[in-house]
Amino acid sequence: MTETPLPREEYVEQRHFFRTLRGRLAEGVPTQEALGQVREELLATTRLPVAIDLLNDELRQSGRMSPAMERLNFYFTPFQAFVVGKGEEDRTKFDSTLAFLILERLAGYMTGDRPIRSEAREVDDAPSRRGLFLYQFETLARSRLGYTAGLTAVAADPFYDETWSGWIKTMRRAIGEVDFAELLYRRSGWFLELKRRADGDREVTVPFDLLFGEAEGRIAWANRGKDPLYLFAALQRQLGYPEVPRPPRTARAEEIPPAVQAQLHRLERRLQFLEAEQKGGLNLDELAVRADRPAFRDEPNRLPPPGRP
Repeated sequence: MTETPLPREEYVEQRHFFRTLRGRLAEGVPTQEALGQVREELLATTRLPVAIDLLNDELRQSGRMSPAMERLNFYFTPFQAFVVGKGEEDRTKFDSTLAFLILERLAGYMTGDRPIRSEAREVDDAPSRRGLFLYQFETLARSRLGYTAGLTAVAADPFYDETWSGWIKTMRRAIGEVDFAELLYRRSGWFLELKRRADGDREVTVPFDLLFGEAEGRIAWANRGKDPLYLFAALQRQLGYPEVPRPPRTARAEEIPPAVQAQLHRLERRLQFLEAEQKGGLNLDELAVRADRPAFRDEPNRLPPPGRP
């Protein structure tokens, strides 16, 4: 397992922090009050309580937490600050609740509790760089957070080495022009395997490091030209990669009240009659009372006076 920038207990507390904060906000608790409550629940032996104090100070001054997270780059990653910052923007549908859920699952993955089946017979210890990258990239794609700024934050994650960071920066420039599945496939063991088969030489190598295994490469090769979300779903089904929370669907509009529906129906009928009249095709027989239909009166039937039949 690749060594993580923070000890495992920090990620465990981060997971609890984002989960609890999300729950308190859903209950209507003010953010500053929720931060204070969560702080008391965290282990004092971790650095997260001190970080929360700085987040609360920033929240009182600017109304946002992301600027403080950017300054705390020794504890929070640029990607975490980027996601929280996007959730704090008013002009997007991406809200803080979804941002905290994404970071909650990400912290859970970084604890190393969930292995990934990188190959059919092998198991990748979690967390891995490929698992972290695919989770981060799917977050950008699924929530439409923007690739330029998003991948810049991803490349700066201290969990990646120079090879990974360099490839992410190269991919940032190529994304949109080259299919993502193609980019992944060309850095996989399956690309090398097919090249060796085509050349008939098992000693053939490539002049760059392979970042993904044969299993990831086969799945990427099969999903070229398709929506990247299909690729992520296949990787999760086949190899157990972590799933990214999906943005909530747009709430359905409330049903039109019956009274308004009746009014709209009457207006529609009037427009139909006006159009028919302009075209000279108005049929008045449709408005006439037919003999086989009962004639309804507005006034109720009255009994005749006494003595009258």
